[in-house]
Amino acid sequence: MEKEFILNENSSRHIVQVLRMKPGENLRLTDGKGLSAIAVIREAHKKHCRVNIIEKKIHDPSNQNIQIGVSLLKNASRFEWFLEKATELGISKIIPLKCDRTEKQQFRMERLHSILESAMIQSQQVWMPVLSEPKSFPDFVSEVNADKKFIAHCEPGTKRRLNEMMITNNGSVLILIGPEGDFTEEEIKLASQSGFMAVELGENRLRSETAAVVAAALLKLH
Repeated sequence: MEKEFILNENSSRHIVQVLRMKPGENLRLTDGKGLSAIAVIREAHKKHCRVNIIEKKIHDPSNQNIQIGVSLLKNASRFEWFLEKATELGISKIIPLKCDRTEKQQFRMERLHSILESAMIQSQQVWMPVLSEPKSFPDFVSEVNADKKFIAHCEPGTKRRLNEMMITNNGSVLILIGPEGDFTEEEIKLASQSGFMAVELGENRLRSETAAVVAAALLKLH
């Protein structure tokens, strides 16, 4: 039996003004938590698009639980770009970090959540990454638990290439990416004491947001 549902303003605007869909057309919906649905548009209103659900399906989460802890960035648009690409790649969780050299300390959760939602819809996924509130670096690294934990930094020392690591598709993997000025020696030492392995992403020195996307791709496509 069909069930009527009214979409929120953000989704309604995307469907009506961006996709230019009309009444009678079918579309695919998701709640971002594994539920997908096929619906037919009944009223194409840009603020409250009314649809009828005609089919539902539950999808299991991926065996890959990839988490990225990344410093907040001075340029908000670069952090937002990272969120978009991480969502497209299928990252499970994103943890904004406040490090010693982090210049920006706050963000707008509502706006960032909207970016995640749009990227999820665009990439036709049914699981949206969990975006946590910003965490203090020392508190986070000393408390977090993951099967494999990495920290990418540019300081001298023994490091392994992330693309050469043996990582299975089961279990959780966490990688840390620092701010524009990189992690401090103290932060790297603290991470090491907390069980994080130092890794490098390649020969080139990358911007923080680029490094985060490269790390996400290497772990996701490993």
